[in-house]
Amino acid sequence: MHTLRHLTLTLLLAVLCTFQLSAQANEATWQALQEGSLVILMRHSLAPGIGDPPGFERGRCDTQRNLSAAGRSQAQAAGRAFRERDIPIAAVYSSRWCRALDTAELMALGPVEPTPWLDSFFRGRGDQAQITQTAQQQIAAWKGPGNLLLVTHQVNITALVGSGVGSGEMIVVRPTDNSFQVVGRLNVSGQ
Repeated sequence: MHTLRHLTLTLLLAVLCTFQLSAQANEATWQALQEGSLVILMRHSLAPGIGDPPGFERGRCDTQRNLSAAGRSQAQAAGRAFRERDIPIAAVYSSRWCRALDTAELMALGPVEPTPWLDSFFRGRGDQAQITQTAQQQIAAWKGPGNLLLVTHQVNITALVGSGVGSGEMIVVRPTDNSFQVVGRLNVSGQ
C-alpha cells in the first residue's frame, strides 16, 4: 500500500512539473511575440473529420469540412488571447479553405488575405513542393514590425517544421537567412 501511494505521489509530481514547464514555455513564447518580427504558423481550429468530402470545391464552403461550434469558439479564444497580451499582428494570411479563412476571421486580428501558398495539399489537392517552398520563402522574408499570422493546415505545418500540430495549435518561428528557427508552441485551448 505504501508503495502504491509513493508511486501515485511521484506520478502526480511528474504531471505537475510537466504542466509547470509547459506554462513557462508558453509564457516565454508569448513574451517573444510581444517583441514582434516573428511568424505564427497556426493550424485551423477544430473541424471534425479528415480531409474534405467527395465533391469538394474550394470556393464553396458547403462542399468542405468546416469548423464545428467548438472550433469557432477556439478561434475566438485564440484571438482574445492575442489581444489580451497586446501581441502586435502586422498581417494575417490564410489558406483559401473555408475552415482556415473562418479561423483567421474569427480571431479578429486584422484583415485576412487568402493565399494559395497556404492551401492544403492533402491527398494531392496541391503541389506540396511548390506550396512548401513558397511558404518557406515568405517566412524567411518576414522582417516585421509586428508578427505575421499564417493560418493553414496540419500537412503544411508538418512539411515546414517536421512535426504535427493539433487543431488551433500554433508554432512560432523566427525568420533567419533563407530559413527559420522554432521559438515555441502555443495551444490557447489547452491552457
